[in-house]
Amino acid sequence: MQLFVELRQLADLEWEFIEGSIVKAHQHATGACSEGKESIGKSRGGNTTKIHMAVDSCGLPIDFIVTGGEVHDSKATPELLDRLPDAEHVIADRGYDSEKIREQVRQKRGIPTIPRKRNSKIGNGDIDWCLYKYRHLVENAFARLKHYRSVATRYDKLARNYASTVALACCLMWLPMWVG
Repeated sequence: MQLFVELRQLADLEWEFIEGSIVKAHQHATGACSEGKESIGKSRGGNTTKIHMAVDSCGLPIDFIVTGGEVHDSKATPELLDRLPDAEHVIADRGYDSEKIREQVRQKRGIPTIPRKRNSKIGNGDIDWCLYKYRHLVENAFARLKHYRSVATRYDKLARNYASTVALACCLMWLPMWVG
């Protein structure tokens, strides 16, 4: 984890993209004998874990949080935003449509680019759709992250071990910045 903390100091913070993605947890990953929650949720799809991640303007991971698969994106976002450095723009999809999240981004001196839901009375006249189109960077980051088998399917019983696995995979995503 310490290596990932050092690498993310070099992030390009003009834009921050936030997204969540669900991964299945292996049947033997459940049942840890510990006091705390191990971030494995129950759903119709089975045991799942959700990775809430923020990436920078280049599509490189800045920070992430691991929760149970049933946790909604907007519930984990305040904690993730608190851990992130200030950015000029914070871009997210409709799942993050909340005035509380928008206000938290504004308090960090950022401009929220989060579309409102279709039934909103305010509408989306203030959204920079050209900037929103770059949201594919966070989707691509998850696609690259899930190339690693131990990230795509959770085999670890403890949440801290799985978070370390995700952090190692994020470090490997940063490597092409120095190899060349």
